[in-house]
Amino acid sequence: MKLSVILPTYNEAENIVELINTIIRNIPSYWGHEIIVADDNSPDGTYLAVQDSFRDNEAIIPLLRTTERGLAKSIRAGIERARGDQILVMDTDFTHDPIEVPKMLHVGQVYDIVSASRFCQGGNMEDTRHYLASLVYNWMLRIILRTQIQDNLGGYYTISLQNLKRLPYDKIFYGYGEYFFRLLHYAQKNGMTLVEVPARYRFRRKGKSKSRFFKMLFSYLVAALALSYDRRNDSVCKST
Repeated sequence: MKLSVILPTYNEAENIVELINTIIRNIPSYWGHEIIVADDNSPDGTYLAVQDSFRDNEAIIPLLRTTERGLAKSIRAGIERARGDQILVMDTDFTHDPIEVPKMLHVGQVYDIVSASRFCQGGNMEDTRHYLASLVYNWMLRIILRTQIQDNLGGYYTISLQNLKRLPYDKIFYGYGEYFFRLLHYAQKNGMTLVEVPARYRFRRKGKSKSRFFKMLFSYLVAALALSYDRRNDSVCKST
């Protein structure tokens, strides 16, 4: 079995080399692997840092993206380049701890999607203010989307490439973190099994966050309402 790790980056030169090395140490030895860094032409030289540091390692694949930039588009680009059996997607600022990788891959042999969750029992965040804000927002999403998923915005997950190819990429991979609850929606719509495993989300190691809370709050709300509307329309169509 081969694992493809997808790392979308923008201005993560201070974190990316250490992160890649830490991920490699946490991938079980019986897994082959490749690590794809999909960089949105970071002005801080993230792409060059990966290229220079891993020049002799064919398993580390830097992708330089100069058009259609954005988190979800970067993840899609990484997925389309992937050659592994299993995909694992994670953030690149160390909030997603690579120590969770072996557990996620193990559980992923039973479930179609394994999501590392802050909000199922045993999960948490080091950043208490961020944790509480995200918790409240996830409650709102659960009401709008009528879902039992606890963490709809975590974005740290694993799924087989075969299952991913069953999903409508154009309806999922656009925007920012809201792409994740669209992915979960279409995965469940296609009959895939999903489980959340508890994870501890860490503080960012270095650099500055690109997140703008109130801007994201609005865009995520609009995306959730649109998805809820589509879901209701699907239900009406099926009943008529």
